[in-house]
Amino acid sequence: MDYREFTDAVEKQMNQRMTGGVRAGLYTAVKNNGRERTGVLIETPGINISPTIYLEEYFEEYLAGTSFEKIIDEIMEFYECIRRDESWDCEKILSFEGVKDRIVFKLINTEKNTAYLRRVPHLAFLDLSIVFYVLLEVVREGTAAMVITNSHIRQWNVEPKELWDAAAANVKRILPAEFYTMNYALKEMLSRGSLNQEFLEEENLFRRNVNVRDGMYVLSNHLRNYGAACMAYPHVLEMVGQILRKDFYVLPSSVHEVVIVPCYSGMNCREMDAMVRDINKTEVADEEVLGDHVYLYERSSGILRMATNRRVSSLVM
Repeated sequence: MDYREFTDAVEKQMNQRMTGGVRAGLYTAVKNNGRERTGVLIETPGINISPTIYLEEYFEEYLAGTSFEKIIDEIMEFYECIRRDESWDCEKILSFEGVKDRIVFKLINTEKNTAYLRRVPHLAFLDLSIVFYVLLEVVREGTAAMVITNSHIRQWNVEPKELWDAAAANVKRILPAEFYTMNYALKEMLSRGSLNQEFLEEENLFRRNVNVRDGMYVLSNHLRNYGAACMAYPHVLEMVGQILRKDFYVLPSSVHEVVIVPCYSGMNCREMDAMVRDINKTEVADEEVLGDHVYLYERSSGILRMATNRRVSSLVM
């Protein structure tokens, strides 16, 4: 079966298994960089939080030979992990004060999201844009979030600067930055989440007072979800510079993390630009691409700029 037939079949099978009035319906969302993703939106009577399970990866499993019945079992098992038995208090989103302590931000590519940016409050950050969302819930299986739109800030009577002030404070508490070696990043990826929390904390160089050296490092948040935003956290790049004791390049490897390369590594800007573009084309999903250009952080000035001859000021708020 093709992808459309697959999604229709998943919707039908899930509805046959659902009980208590729970219904699954196909839902197509426009994600980052204008990419569309199709999933099943699962609605429960009396519950105002409806999880969506996207189906592209499951279809890839099906094409690779996994039986359709096993895939439905996997989807249902995942649903049981993320299902909610209580509604979120919608009264909170009616006022800025109700959500102020849950507002955070992420970075997206400005040029690739021009239509989207017309609908949401945002701030410029080099050739990227800071956009805001309310992090409603964080669980091991994922997050529940609400994008902040222009209609929200009109209702709340706030400006983007006020969103930034709240988000810049909240991310340090809700989505703290983590800085670790590329060597550790590969171990974490291969472990598929099996590393214990104590080991994770020990590998975070922001928490260690040891002289660790590597050719490349990774900067992200503790969820590894839209962690590239850490490059815009107040004082984080300054902290990286204090650890490395060198100017460094910032490579936008995806919306979820950035790669840090000390300037003494032997790679030049042109080589790194080419590497980022190649990885974006071959290794990164379209909706997770952040940018194609390398940035340079200068410790002496505290300025982050595009690694070209044209200087761009860092974000100061």
